[in-house]
Amino acid sequence: MKKKVAVLISGRGSNLQALIEAARERDYPAEIVHVISNHPDAAGLERAAAAGIATSVVDHKGYRGREPFEAALNERLAATGAELVCLAGFMRLLTAGFVNTWRDRLINIHPSLLPAFPGLDTHARALAAGVRFAGCTVHFVRAEMDNGPIIVQAAVPIRPDDDEAALAARVLEAEHRAYPLAVALVASGRARVVGDTVAIDGAAPPAGFLMNPAGA
Repeated sequence: MKKKVAVLISGRGSNLQALIEAARERDYPAEIVHVISNHPDAAGLERAAAAGIATSVVDHKGYRGREPFEAALNERLAATGAELVCLAGFMRLLTAGFVNTWRDRLINIHPSLLPAFPGLDTHARALAAGVRFAGCTVHFVRAEMDNGPIIVQAAVPIRPDDDEAALAARVLEAEHRAYPLAVALVASGRARVVGDTVAIDGAAPPAGFLMNPAGA
């Protein structure tokens, strides 16, 4: 039985598109049943509609405060029958109450190797810090911003000629592979929260190591 997934978006929905394409595979363990945006003009809504997925808008501007907005969001999610909720460029901070309602059923993707560079401007901050690797993280959501048990990470090297746009594009490619993998692991039951970390049944880390620069 495929796990029913709802996706929350605020913008163009490129990670949503990656999930849509993954879910088209017959053996993929998740089915996207609904896409909800807090912006009525979000381009991701068109992506969902083109794929035959039901969409809704819960515009945060129509509510006085976060709690009434999240109550409406929760009501809509409950109506979809979603068992797992994916944040895919959903640009709203969620309260502890909402997060706890969906504890271990709410996942997010962030464009850095958490716990490094939480928040905004991750690529500019990585370049300014002079780190040799950037990347993305898919994690279960906790009340603290960009925090929670990590499911999947993907690393990309930072090149000497990188600017923010070039690095962002390379990390985005990694995101489009990491998010569908993470959703599959959770939906299949292979990824489970144990304490403050995620155990993944049958997972093997890549062999060897990466080094940047590669050598003289």
